[in-house]
Amino acid sequence: MSSCRRFLSASQAADALGVSRPTLYAYVSRGQLRSEPSPGGSKERRYYREDVDRLQQAKSARRDPQDAAARGLHWGGAVLESGITLIDGGRLYYRGRDAVALAETLTLEETAARLWETPEADRDRLFAQPPVLTGPDITRINRATGDPVGRLQIALAIAAGADAAALDLRPAAVRRTGARIVQLLASVVTGASVPQSPVHRMLQQTWAPRASRAGEVIRSALVLCADHELNISAFTARCVASAGASPYAVVSAALAALTGFKHGGASARARAMLDRARSAADAREDIVGQLRHGEMSPGFGHPLYPDGDPRAVLLLRLARGANQESAWRSVQYVSKAASALLHQQPNLDFGLAAIAKTYGLPEEAPLVLFALGRTLGWIAHAMEEYASGQLIRPRARYVGPPPAP
Repeated sequence: MSSCRRFLSASQAADALGVSRPTLYAYVSRGQLRSEPSPGGSKERRYYREDVDRLQQAKSARRDPQDAAARGLHWGGAVLESGITLIDGGRLYYRGRDAVALAETLTLEETAARLWETPEADRDRLFAQPPVLTGPDITRINRATGDPVGRLQIALAIAAGADAAALDLRPAAVRRTGARIVQLLASVVTGASVPQSPVHRMLQQTWAPRASRAGEVIRSALVLCADHELNISAFTARCVASAGASPYAVVSAALAALTGFKHGGASARARAMLDRARSAADAREDIVGQLRHGEMSPGFGHPLYPDGDPRAVLLLRLARGANQESAWRSVQYVSKAASALLHQQPNLDFGLAAIAKTYGLPEEAPLVLFALGRTLGWIAHAMEEYASGQLIRPRARYVGPPPAP
């Protein structure tokens, strides 16, 4: 986010809050607002927009508590404390480190260690545990359904019954369970009877065995998918964990939320758009057709990144590096048409679809990459909930018929 969007002048902040300047200064002195000198040597100070927005919401809640509660679970309404991920100034941070920069070098396993705050002495052993299920188990699961996410959920249900250690919800035990879950999911995706590290090489050898550099692209994608603050699947994970359910149940529930077309399912729809985009005219007509039916094209725009999703920027650069001109043209056709018609920039979903298209990965790859990577975040959110000991329990405002006499 540009600085002009992130900050307000004193007059703008006072007007937004409906207060005088002395009252504004009092908010600062009480620590309710942050301010800093304006750039360029001006004597004026500027105020953080997010602090002003928070005070506005607090005032609204005091005026109409029922209305505030009704709006509390809609976009941006629910606020939970978390030390995992920060989205600020148009950038994404994992535990205080730029996620895009981390995706340039870290593996999925190294990212898990960071998000789960794994002690250095335990990191080498974390992903070297015996598998929960056997090779024949994995084979039977993969024959059960053609739905890639359905296979993951079947595996989680079976493994949960075989992994009694997962009932231990202390931090060190949850880290170990989380690693077993990641390895289990990777085994199901690749059909490997024995999981191997790093996971991105397992995926590359299964999906693109003749394209070794696809492994590095997959590695970056997994890291970029690892967490994104309090999205719907992470909130689902936290709710389930707050009830004291095991990490297997947490990940299974979060997976169910991820498949929705408004969440991770958008990446599969974006991939389908790329497959249909044989020309610029095709891409434009596809988006126009969606608009005619009251639909927005998947893979574009994000409320938290008004100037563009940095995760997509990296993924599109990697997609361009595949040197597959025909596939890259499809990516350009769709992104240019969306920019012209929707005035929105690509997001993570489109970036995942783009690398899958240009590197010849299977149709399910965008959603599977999303699920495998995001499992790290779900486990991290579960750990915070286990540690808090609190139950997430919103209240409902009843609007049905009155009780019968």
